[in-house]
Amino acid sequence: MTDKKPPAPRAAGAFIALGLIGGALIGVALHQPSLGLVLGFAAGVIVALVQWRMDTRR
Repeated sequence: MTDKKPPAPRAAGAFIALGLIGGALIGVALHQPSLGLVLGFAAGVIVALVQWRMDTRR
């Protein structure tokens, strides 16, 4: 009988970084870089938290 190892956790930090970069770029295009940066960070954190929550249920 073999012991099953729990699956390795998935990294979600890339979503935060991509959210920051994407938010800043969209913010610059709309002449609101600070707001874009904050909203991009928030979106990245939300995606990372959703992925973390799904990972804990595996």
